[in-house]
Amino acid sequence: MSANASSSSSVSCHLTCWLLVIGLNQAAAWAAEPPDTMQERMKACATCHGKEGRATNSGYFPRIAGKPAGYLYNQLINFREGRRQNATMTYLLDHMSDQYLMEIAKHFASLDLPYPPAQTTKAPSALLARGEQLVRHGDASRSLPACASCHGAAMTGVAPAMPGLLGLPHDYLLAQLGAWSAGLRRAAAPDCMGEITRRLSPQDVVAVATWLSSQSVKQGLPAVSLPAKPTMECGSGFR
Repeated sequence: MSANASSSSSVSCHLTCWLLVIGLNQAAAWAAEPPDTMQERMKACATCHGKEGRATNSGYFPRIAGKPAGYLYNQLINFREGRRQNATMTYLLDHMSDQYLMEIAKHFASLDLPYPPAQTTKAPSALLARGEQLVRHGDASRSLPACASCHGAAMTGVAPAMPGLLGLPHDYLLAQLGAWSAGLRRAAAPDCMGEITRRLSPQDVVAVATWLSSQSVKQGLPAVSLPAKPTMECGSGFR
């Protein structure tokens, strides 16, 4: 065989091997590419909200799995429009359409997952008693309705858009009640939570957060409806 023929054969062999390697790498890339589903897309949310949005009771970020779709949708809109303050959430949602935000909301609302054990233990009995009083019965002397009158007797929320308050971290509850009271968190008018939190004393806020975070959750699905009409009108809670 001539030198030229040998050289040509070698080049052809190397080219064939190179193309084979490229083909195998491309095939591997295609095989490794995850399916384009909401479940895969929403894995990014686990960075803050925990696996599948279920969070844990040791952190600051709230559980979003199993919350009513209407509530989750309203909060995504609120973050995007600036009624809730979180730079990361606003940045992520800034260019998302209403339709896609509803898809996200429905995805997390469809997840029925176990809750962690109650976070708060061994709280003072007087503090727990005051918190339970406010949650279940309110305080008529200060025109404070019971939390249960809107969030449901089981405090697991009410469809389509009223959230459950159990299974949330103690510090998160304190922060959100404080944000509403200070006007840093808002909802569609009439903003009943803003009005209610401004009637609560700092001690009452601690009592409510302590009692809520001390309750275990066996079944966290929202109620279908309330047994009676709420005593206050809320702009976004029942849309």
